[in-house]
Amino acid sequence: MRRRELLLVLATGMIGARPVRAQQKAMPVIGFLHSGSAEPAALVVAAFRQGLSETGYVEGQNVAIEYRWAEGRYDRLPAMAADFVDRKVDLSVAGGGLPSALAAKNATSTIPIVFTSVGNPVGAGLVTGLARPGGNLTGFSVLAGDLTPKRLELLSELVPEAKLIALLVNPNNPASEAVVRHVGEAARAKGRELHVLKAGSEGEIDAAFARLVEMHAGGLVVAAEPFFYSRRDQLVEQAERDAVPAIYELREYALAGGLISYGPILTGIYRQVGIYAGRILNGAKPADLPVQQPTTFELVINLKTAKALGLTIPPSILARADEVIE
Repeated sequence: MRRRELLLVLATGMIGARPVRAQQKAMPVIGFLHSGSAEPAALVVAAFRQGLSETGYVEGQNVAIEYRWAEGRYDRLPAMAADFVDRKVDLSVAGGGLPSALAAKNATSTIPIVFTSVGNPVGAGLVTGLARPGGNLTGFSVLAGDLTPKRLELLSELVPEAKLIALLVNPNNPASEAVVRHVGEAARAKGRELHVLKAGSEGEIDAAFARLVEMHAGGLVVAAEPFFYSRRDQLVEQAERDAVPAIYELREYALAGGLISYGPILTGIYRQVGIYAGRILNGAKPADLPVQQPTTFELVINLKTAKALGLTIPPSILARADEVIE
């Protein structure tokens, strides 16, 4: 074979080999499933991306994220979770509480899932235990069973004259039944009458507040609920319009004008979700990653709203506040 022909054969072989050498592992894909809406959840998405980056993954550079938002329509979640399975994502994140987590679990037993904001993941059947979850799920609990009664206690301290207190829950969330039970027990212990209001849509929120005014409730506990979080401006405006002292789960409510909030730091939880997601992409197994519970909680008080309601915040509550908005 002539030298020129040999070089041509070698060159052709090299060209033909390039696609083979170029077949690197495809960029991993995370399916981000959330029961709420995109715009209100912008802060937690940013925190999730931050956690991912701390494990070496940057969206658009070495990891892709596909987002699905149920916008409060929990009946949409199963199809969205199934779509991620069809697309063969490498990992699913189930954000926004139990409805998303259940939809993700029911869709696959093999794709790793990291859930968040679930009150009792063992009782819900998501994991077999907190220390060793087993299966393909792990994530973060929010202690809803303990914190919602605590909010009722804070509200009772804030408005001690309120004998009738309302609890707003979303009937479409399977976790609501346990919340009602826990808060009912706390109300009886405090000698308060509790009335449960239900809302799973914008219109039902309006109707719930109309009923709240009719019954002359002295205060309102808004349950930890992804749909309510996405409608926090509506809730805060309604409470202000009807002059109802209300307590919420997260500081974003107080920043929006809500009277008082007590709960975990949601952005911190989603940052940890991002870290877990990165660890799983790096080879960790969900079964070996313990379900974590928040250890830091913040009490935020909006003094401007208190003044508008004609309320004086007791010194005992002010002394415990992590943040006071004036």
